Amino acid sequence: MRAPLQAQLVSWLVKPGDTVAAGQPLVILEAMKMEHELRAEGAVRVTDILLAEGETVQEGELLMRAAPATLADNLAANSAQTGAATQPDTGPRPDLQAVLDRHAFTLDAARPEAMAKRHGLGQRSAREFIASVCEPDSFIEYGALAVAAQRSRRSDADLQKNTPADGLVGGIGQVGAASAVVMAYDATVLAGTQGMRNHQKTDRLLGVALAQKLPVLLWAEGGGGRPGDVDMPIVAGLHVGTFAALARLSGQVPLIGATGGRCFAGNAALLGCCDIVIATRASNIGMGGPAMVEGGGLGVFKPDQIGPSDVQHANGVIDVLVDDEVQAAAVARQALSYFQGMQPAGEAPDPQALRDVVPENRLRAYDSRAAVTGLADVGSVLWLREGYGRSLHTALARVAGRPVGVVASNPQHLGGAVDADAAEKLTRFLRLCDTHGLPVVSLVDTPGFMVGPDAEATGLVRRVGDLFNQTARLRVPYLAVVLRKGYGLGAMGLTAGGFHAPVFTVAWPTGEFGAMGLEGAVRLGFRKELEGVPEGPAREALFEQLLAQQYAAGSATNMAATLEIDAVIDPADTRRWVERALGAR
Repeated sequence: MRAPLQAQLVSWLVKPGDTVAAGQPLVILEAMKMEHELRAEGAVRVTDILLAEGETVQEGELLMRAAPATLADNLAANSAQTGAATQPDTGPRPDLQAVLDRHAFTLDAARPEAMAKRHGLGQRSAREFIASVCEPDSFIEYGALAVAAQRSRRSDADLQKNTPADGLVGGIGQVGAASAVVMAYDATVLAGTQGMRNHQKTDRLLGVALAQKLPVLLWAEGGGGRPGDVDMPIVAGLHVGTFAALARLSGQVPLIGATGGRCFAGNAALLGCCDIVIATRASNIGMGGPAMVEGGGLGVFKPDQIGPSDVQHANGVIDVLVDDEVQAAAVARQALSYFQGMQPAGEAPDPQALRDVVPENRLRAYDSRAAVTGLADVGSVLWLREGYGRSLHTALARVAGRPVGVVASNPQHLGGAVDADAAEKLTRFLRLCDTHGLPVVSLVDTPGFMVGPDAEATGLVRRVGDLFNQTARLRVPYLAVVLRKGYGLGAMGLTAGGFHAPVFTVAWPTGEFGAMGLEGAVRLGFRKELEGVPEGPAREALFEQLLAQQYAAGSATNMAATLEIDAVIDPADTRRWVERALGAR
């Protein structure tokens, strides 16, 4: 045996006369602070050892001589090796065991009292949320061994027990069909506040999400900055990059946020950056919690009085309001799935049902959500911001397995007129769909934009302008189906800026069109004629006659005949039109 490198001979593991089996260690050499173990290439009997322990050897220098082992020698050596291989398992080696023990402190089982309190409130732990959204055994955790930066005031044992993962569990897991960065603030650790190592971990994961283009799924529950992290030499901590890092991801990857409890200050800011916000009915969301409100001299309030879910749902902060955290996790998975591409075609609804969605009475309100569910794959619709901008429904859905965004006028609120809230809602929704490549299907039944002094006090002009600006920038296919009313600028806003802007604009037989509402058009356009007839039955009869003429002129068939729309279709054919228009994309 010759030395494979220049080294110091540390120790011999055999002596002359020993018989060794193939693979048995013979000698240990040390070079550059690393020990190298040389093993026998075959079964041999050691005859001569040529160098002593402690000597420096050169590469290629002879270390020992050996002779081929006899049959008896081989049997003895193999027997010794077999005996060594069958030694009882004594468990993990000490270094591994130390790591396993340390990780055990991070698990829910290590804090039974905290978990009992959490479960007593009907809530899940951060780790339970992650387990419910990720595929089994797919989650790899970053920074599990972090603790709060408070070693100068607390013992290591205390920190390990009471501040596991520094209050943020985060890593990469598979959510549905693809990987995602999943982070969950732990409200049982220092009230879910954001410590400095907590921020460092978040920034690290958000950087990975940006570099690898991974979507982010965030459970945001707890407060804002944590003043007790005295180990860090900082004053205000306003230099942290977490909020900018998450905001930087907006438009790059899908951001799904959820909460189920008190979500204030920093947690609320992160939640508000998300594309879709899911919250339970028991949640409270606010940019400042009770302490911050009181500190600002704004009064004393209980946490439940600040940003309750009914308020935040009605003002558009919450996209999807759910009953509990189990449902929140399920909806988070569903929401993310629309940004993961095609799926196998789902069950198609009965197309004939669409024929009965719009009442024969043209003045009768109806639930337009039936048109959406009658178009989309069964069970695939996720309604967004239903409590806000209620003259429009917005939803994510699938048609033949393809994810799409769907907009539908709501005749049950303001007759489907688009007010400032609805315009803002639609603008944001179209931006989401366009950013992530989701085609849009618009189901139109609107008398136009809302008008009047009260409407203008809401900033309607700017909201309408923002909507038209957004539709002009759309890069995804836009498909428009006029269910009934298609009037004025409002109808244009719902058809990407005009009837010839979409891939197609078609109408159901119930479609009716005009530059403004037909009744208003008759009263304004034919004022002199109407005033020339005595008030009473005769004037009313003339009004109805003129209205019928306008209705006939603005009928769907007449619009199609002048090529202002592309076709009048059987409602039962709507899904087929959508499939064909998107099939080549």
